[in-house]
Amino acid sequence: MRGARRYGVVAATAALALAGGSALTAPAAAQGQGNPNTSKKFTAAVTADGVYRHLEAFQQIADEHGGNRASGLPGYEASAQYVTDQLEAVGYDVEWQEFEFPFYEELSPTSFQQLSPTPTTYVEQTDFITMTYSGSGTAEGEVVAVDIDLAAGAANTSGCEASDFEGFPEGDVALIQRGTCPFGQKAANAEAAGASGAVIFNSGAPGATDVFAGTLGAPVGIPVVGVSTALGTSLEGAVVQIVTDTVSETRTTWNVIAETEAGRDDNVVMLGAHLDSVSEGAGINDNGSGSAGILEVAIQLAEVKKLNNTVRFAWWGAEELGLIGSYEYVESLGEAELGEIATYLNFDMIASPNYIIGVYDADQSTYEAPVPVPDGSVATEAVFTDYFDSIEQPWVDTEFSGRSDYQPFILAGVPASGLFTGADGVKTEEQVELFGGTAGIIYDPNYHTPEDDITNVDVEALEIMSKAIAHATITLAYDTSAINGKTAPGKSGCAGKSCDRPAAGQGHGMAAA
Repeated sequence: MRGARRYGVVAATAALALAGGSALTAPAAAQGQGNPNTSKKFTAAVTADGVYRHLEAFQQIADEHGGNRASGLPGYEASAQYVTDQLEAVGYDVEWQEFEFPFYEELSPTSFQQLSPTPTTYVEQTDFITMTYSGSGTAEGEVVAVDIDLAAGAANTSGCEASDFEGFPEGDVALIQRGTCPFGQKAANAEAAGASGAVIFNSGAPGATDVFAGTLGAPVGIPVVGVSTALGTSLEGAVVQIVTDTVSETRTTWNVIAETEAGRDDNVVMLGAHLDSVSEGAGINDNGSGSAGILEVAIQLAEVKKLNNTVRFAWWGAEELGLIGSYEYVESLGEAELGEIATYLNFDMIASPNYIIGVYDADQSTYEAPVPVPDGSVATEAVFTDYFDSIEQPWVDTEFSGRSDYQPFILAGVPASGLFTGADGVKTEEQVELFGGTAGIIYDPNYHTPEDDITNVDVEALEIMSKAIAHATITLAYDTSAINGKTAPGKSGCAGKSCDRPAAGQGHGMAAA
């Protein structure tokens, strides 16, 4: 990777020995499409079969490494090595960007009970969810409310200040309302005040009443769970016991990065997908699918003889613990290096079993983004939407919610868009009319569970999205002028009539013929 060491990237060393079948031991060459230098040729070269082969490899890796591919565990390193082997087999120089991160794993299910006055055993994932980076141990005591204000809803400041815990009985369990400050701040204040554990209940604002998952951001020393508004407000004065069995410590992981030799290196088109799963399962949709999609695109792009712009691929580590790898990468870049990235394309879940065809809503025609969306993002979005329109494929906007690896890029001013087939949102009747599936259930019923495996991906969605990634990649590899005004110097990589580009002023590179 040219200039990689400027980004604090270190080379991967020593191949990891992988047991198992041919999916792991025989890196693929590109599929013999000659020089697939148009959208029509390139989308034909990138197939669901090719992408699915990588998903099978990721499943095998998980099966052989404790059932998951989570950062900080052996399955992630094996996944990174698989990606590396595949890329090196077709000529890429691959770099691993090493970084430390706060690792978290639940070693066994959490127990949460009310001991008195009404003995009750609560069910994990239904009644409560253990917060990421919760401490390990036993919390037992009376539930004591901390500065709760139900009337304020999400605007309350329960537990946000150390003074909220003045006079807190040491050893009891803090009852805290979700509100304006981070969960980790609330939990750290509770721990400092002598609480043996904490129960954080949903704020009670409209749409914020159910049981919820949350992260504390960094390890704390006491058990912490999230519950619904109804359960939380019923617990004040009760005696409860929470027993957690977790690991929270600093570990090392990597981003995997490769780029094309061809193309101007001051105008980089960047594609990214997080490679890690949650520790609960193999993560074949979340996010083996996005990782496999851009891997197959990279393999096929090695067949293209000339490109105007560098195309850079990134497989992010530790996304599931707070987008850590992509933030690490973006923060390692200087202003000039960030300015060389024409646009960032994000692919996080592209084979959801109850899928939508979602494009990140850069023009905010449906969703108002919580942070400013950089100039150029609308043109990036249009590369996808124009393509879908050209093949009469229905699509919908999906929100820039801050929950995936585009976030550090847009915060740094880099234009962005990407594709998403849905996670824990609920499918509507209108979406069923467009895409089929089942209304009233979430887009991926296996999201963050052991069932997110090779048997629960939608191959039709995978095909649609993989070809859209291929189209966007080859289009922008030749022309980003609609995004940032930069045009390629000298002759184009596809000369004369072989270039199926739109008419002047349409500005999205190669047509989707």
